[in-house]
Amino acid sequence: MTRALVTGIGGQDGSYLAERLVADGVEVHALVLAADARPAHCPPDVVLHVGDVADVDATRRLVLDLSPDEVYNLAAISSVAQSWQEPDLVSRVNGMAPVALLESARLLHERGHDVRVVQASSAEIFGEPDRSPQDEGTRVRPLNPYGAAKAYAHLAVGVSRQRGLHASSLVLYNHESPRRPGQFVTRKITSTVAAIAQGRAERLVLGNLDARRDWGWAPDYVDAMVRAARVDTPRDYVIATGESHSVDDFVSAAFGAAGMDDWRHLVHTDPAFVRPADATELVGDSSLARTTLGWSPTVGFTEVVGRMVAADLESD
Repeated sequence: MTRALVTGIGGQDGSYLAERLVADGVEVHALVLAADARPAHCPPDVVLHVGDVADVDATRRLVLDLSPDEVYNLAAISSVAQSWQEPDLVSRVNGMAPVALLESARLLHERGHDVRVVQASSAEIFGEPDRSPQDEGTRVRPLNPYGAAKAYAHLAVGVSRQRGLHASSLVLYNHESPRRPGQFVTRKITSTVAAIAQGRAERLVLGNLDARRDWGWAPDYVDAMVRAARVDTPRDYVIATGESHSVDDFVSAAFGAAGMDDWRHLVHTDPAFVRPADATELVGDSSLARTTLGWSPTVGFTEVVGRMVAADLESD
């Protein structure tokens, strides 16, 4: 039986990945921060190990003791806004911890164990790109501490490959689901729109409505991770839909899903929600993943937003 170690199982992607791996018959182990509760949506078959990915020695012992066949590093502080407030913490968790995990896997590989590592990277490593859409050859030049830490880990994957490790970095563009935490702007939009539709809120307050992103469906992106772990040759992949939409487009789709056509007066902007530096447009070219991994997105933008709004309408 294949054995996998997953970090970040408490997040949106981690929960979908755990479900996918269990369905595939994989023995799944996960690193979690606390022992008092099983993360939401975590399958009961997953074996939990309490620890912190930033604790290098403890995590290394776990990797060497478990000898997993697949390692998926999804653990990260995922808020760009928080990275401006705590850049040192984000650099440790999002940058240095993945590098240490790669080294742990390399040591396992040196023992003769075939281990494959997938690092969850981010389109934020491209910052303000000089071309659109972006692909695997786009220059890495992040604009924020989150992107800088992810860039360090992303580049370290390539270094590990040169040392013989089967390691792939997936440059994930924005991907959403009803499991997206409430602090993310997409979930703030869908939950607030649902609340307005049900008379529990009066307005939606946002920052930059012009920022453009490439939004996909989270389970599709998890599928790409599994494919990357199991392909013969490791490499980096851009995982994206190839379609660009603005935050304003997302708002419009959310109100449309809630059956509200007259909504402009309900949306307000506040400079306090504008980031110090924010890429104006990020859209990815996933041609390599489509041809090499046989991957493609299955859920379109409007349906992604609609599923999130529907879930928020049902939960309140």
